Amino acid sequence: MAKMGIDLGVKTPCEGQATKNASEFKLHNHGLSKIRKVYWNLPTEALYEESIFRKESRITKHGALAVNTGKHTARAAKDKFVVKEPGSEKDIWWGVYNKPFTQQKFSDVLARMQAYLQGRDLFVQDVHAGHDETHKLPIRVITELAWHSIFVRNMFITTDNQEELRRHIPDFTIISIPSFKATPAMDQTSSETFILLNFARKMAIIGGTGYAGEIKKSVFTVMNYILPKKDVFTAHCSANVNPNDRDDVAIFFGLSGTGKTTLSADPSRNLIGDDEHGWGPDGVFNFEGGCYAKVIQLSPTGEPEIYAATKMFGTLLENVVFDPVTRKLDLDDDEYTENTRASYPLSAIPNLAEGARAGHAKNIVLLTCDANGVLPPISRLNPDQAIYHFISGYTSKVGGTEIGLGEEPEVTFSACFGAPFMSHHPYKYATMLKQRMIEHNANCWLVNTGWTGGSYGIGKRISLKYTRAMLNAALSGKLDNVKYRKDKVFGFEVPLTCEGVPDKVLSPSNTWDDINAYRNKKKQLAQLFIENFKQFLDVVPRDFTESGPKL
Repeated sequence: MAKMGIDLGVKTPCEGQATKNASEFKLHNHGLSKIRKVYWNLPTEALYEESIFRKESRITKHGALAVNTGKHTARAAKDKFVVKEPGSEKDIWWGVYNKPFTQQKFSDVLARMQAYLQGRDLFVQDVHAGHDETHKLPIRVITELAWHSIFVRNMFITTDNQEELRRHIPDFTIISIPSFKATPAMDQTSSETFILLNFARKMAIIGGTGYAGEIKKSVFTVMNYILPKKDVFTAHCSANVNPNDRDDVAIFFGLSGTGKTTLSADPSRNLIGDDEHGWGPDGVFNFEGGCYAKVIQLSPTGEPEIYAATKMFGTLLENVVFDPVTRKLDLDDDEYTENTRASYPLSAIPNLAEGARAGHAKNIVLLTCDANGVLPPISRLNPDQAIYHFISGYTSKVGGTEIGLGEEPEVTFSACFGAPFMSHHPYKYATMLKQRMIEHNANCWLVNTGWTGGSYGIGKRISLKYTRAMLNAALSGKLDNVKYRKDKVFGFEVPLTCEGVPDKVLSPSNTWDDINAYRNKKKQLAQLFIENFKQFLDVVPRDFTESGPKL
């Protein structure tokens, strides 16, 4: 489509306005030249026109834009690399999530991408990440797809001020070109898909995937590298706040599919954000300008705010099935993927916290989807136990959130409940979290949103109604005044009663038909925790093992 303006002389809908919001910091600063047309900072309405004109998307009933991400409907975790260079080499947590890539190979791939883009159209959005004025990061995202440009506008902090846009100079730039593919044998990538981050050159390049989440998570990885060096704790979490108390903040850790977005979207509290935050000297602040929520089997009663967003102009619906005649959505259909997504700006949230920021956290919630069905639906952790479980990051990956996952949940340990996005060693983030918990006297709760009454395939998923009731009791302080029992294996405290929840539900052993099967499964899980934590003992003091399970 980008070549059409040359070959057929056809003008696109917004070609005449393409440069009205251009920055003086041009694309030649990124090595991009001979581009056919650069569309600078177009508003969402204009990008709708461009995207539909280019046959990238279709409008659904009520105005949301439906797109299909193609081959990749989830993150390509195995295709992410970090360039190894002297300035950042000692800071990076090298391993499966931050695989090293040479400076020369990065330059080679970038040079071919720059040549590939000659004669083509590009869309540019100059935006910011971070709602804290002291720590916000000016970024630039360059894409070949118009709908990716809408995604960027939804997910980051925008401005309509032409003077600000004219003076915008990015501190980090992302170039995302799905049609450009790597040559693995030559480029030393894992496949034709690649996500390459280069902290020295302040640039990330993405190719071979149309999944917009790669753009979002690349920025998150950058923030996770930069801000801890400035004494700001960064986290893969959602957050909300009591509308009557700025320092009654709750932050929710958890991987995709554990309930971060759903549980933080509480109409009785104001949402700070659904996925990525910093906790600095002045409090908790959202990194993003929008939400990126899973919408498969979305409930209009259980998740009314997210459901309403699927029917709004400006919302992007990734891989969501709709009727081509009526344009009505079918949120239950997983024809393309279970990982159907809606991207929408924070302005779509009726109870947004002012400025997408608030004071300090009073409650820390670690969300885990326990496919083994043995963890209590809620338990209370002391600071050292909180750090043990934060570093462990136990959960079950839910089908669709990463390439290669099937329908059955996959038991995993993801450090910091977001290991793929952590640039530094998990212990760095853990010590910062513990420091803030102690300083602000924050409670920590381990909440199981997974199975009860048996493992996956035998038991059933814990009721969202009960999970909400337990969280409400925890955040309101009602669980401070009930009796607890100490778990003999894991050591954390489990409440014996909770308003709105049957006592039986609070103790997993009471929900299993076979008590011996429960005990065996619990021992197996404890052993998995112990074995997993051994990988961190070269950095983490051995004292922390005392805060984990004991057999």
